[in-house]
Amino acid sequence: MTEQQALYKYCLRLGDNALVQSYRLSEWCSNAPILEEDLALTNFALDMIGRAQALLSYAGSVEGKGKTDDDLAYRRGERSFYNNLIVELPNGDFAYTIARLLLTSTFEYYFYTHLLQSKDATLAAIAAKTVKEIKYHMSHATDWTLRLGDGTEESHYRIQQAIDELWMYTGELFETDDTEGYLEEKNIAVNLTGIKNSWKQYISNTLKEATLKQPADEYMQTGGRTGIHTENLGHILSEMQYLQRAYPEATW
Repeated sequence: MTEQQALYKYCLRLGDNALVQSYRLSEWCSNAPILEEDLALTNFALDMIGRAQALLSYAGSVEGKGKTDDDLAYRRGERSFYNNLIVELPNGDFAYTIARLLLTSTFEYYFYTHLLQSKDATLAAIAAKTVKEIKYHMSHATDWTLRLGDGTEESHYRIQQAIDELWMYTGELFETDDTEGYLEEKNIAVNLTGIKNSWKQYISNTLKEATLKQPADEYMQTGGRTGIHTENLGHILSEMQYLQRAYPEATW
């Protein structure tokens, strides 16, 4: 494995996570329970689209084959996407979306805070912009988790159920392989083991304050980082990539 190959795949993983989660959040546009949340979730999706564009554009330049961010977003098949499984799951109800946003944005906050120290100047610059956005995503998700968990009997039940169902997908957030290992040695990638305790502590404190129970670390779903996905990603791509695939040479 060369540094070019490792960095290309690393950027794809980060870009794919942002792209797919932005798609899911954008589905709340005009569907959120209140107008304020409609605007908030849509704006979060726009933040993630910007991050995906930056990372996929950089991936294309690293690969050196002339691919643009659009090429990488719209002209790759399902097995060539490397996002974590948790971001491709259907939105479910509002509590489910908030629970997922809490789990992923907390991870991303610690991840991109550490990526600021990357020796890769482009990744560090992307992280500098991203941390400011994610800090608000995490704060928003935390506030809603507290409101739902310590709210009515129904809201408590729904957010607890969401946390219970999503927990099996959190282990994949901290998986490492040769790609991360190679880039860590060069002080480019984030040490995922190093941020896991911070993530678990924040999540544990938030759930406790929200009167919610933290699930046990048992069976964990995996596969997304190697291109093995749930059926949900295929449905996302069939819609997201339709225009490019129907009219591959179209310009406008």
